[in-house]
Amino acid sequence: MEQASVEEFTIVESIFLREKNCLLLRAEFTPIYTDYYLHLMELKERHPAGLDSTLKELLAVLTLHLTARPWAETIAWTANLRAPRANFFATGSSTSEYITGRLFTEDVREPNRNFLYSQTTVPGAEASLSTIEVESNSPLEWLQHFYEQSEQRPAKAFQLSGDHFALVAAQPDFDEEWFAQLSAKELETITDYAAHKVLETRRFKFTCGCTLERILPVLSAWKDKPDELFGDKDTISVQCPRCAKKYSVSPGDLKGD
Repeated sequence: MEQASVEEFTIVESIFLREKNCLLLRAEFTPIYTDYYLHLMELKERHPAGLDSTLKELLAVLTLHLTARPWAETIAWTANLRAPRANFFATGSSTSEYITGRLFTEDVREPNRNFLYSQTTVPGAEASLSTIEVESNSPLEWLQHFYEQSEQRPAKAFQLSGDHFALVAAQPDFDEEWFAQLSAKELETITDYAAHKVLETRRFKFTCGCTLERILPVLSAWKDKPDELFGDKDTISVQCPRCAKKYSVSPGDLKGD
């Protein structure tokens, strides 16, 4: 029996629920998760199951949030947790149609509370920063707190069957009673019976786009003093801060030879 092929992209649908005055974002994340695991294989890494699930959930939630936002934005979320002591990072762009992220477990500062940091960048404008205190370890709940405090409107995120996720963001004059009791079970079939309109679709892929040339500026302070950086080594390993991919750097790379 032939195995079902995995689509190259995760297709996110943006749907307006007419009678509820809510925006529904939904997608099946198997393509993104497949590329994520291929990336980990390349890094020869394997995360503990609980941390891995949290990072995958964060990738899904941020992808849906990106689709609810204007095209030009690049958004990065970092969650700094006390227990387990770890940092979760994800960033993406609708314009470039990518999402990437990584897990930090070494040399992580222990905060006195859990925090979610959000940075939104738009070309030609100063980055917008916000910090949200979160009580749980669930990105689904982080998103709800983020919308309440930063977006100033209600939103909920759900994991549906398998790798399917959905986000519902309230619009002006939304159906508050319906929104309050909303469940994942209802969202599984809501477009089968509720009045709606598909506004757009966006395609996302798990990729960073990092290259050695993009990493080298991080080391520019050592360009004129390579001995302090390399010592007696011919090369050093430098890690991409966004996806953890490792690059071998030589003194010649630093000088642009």
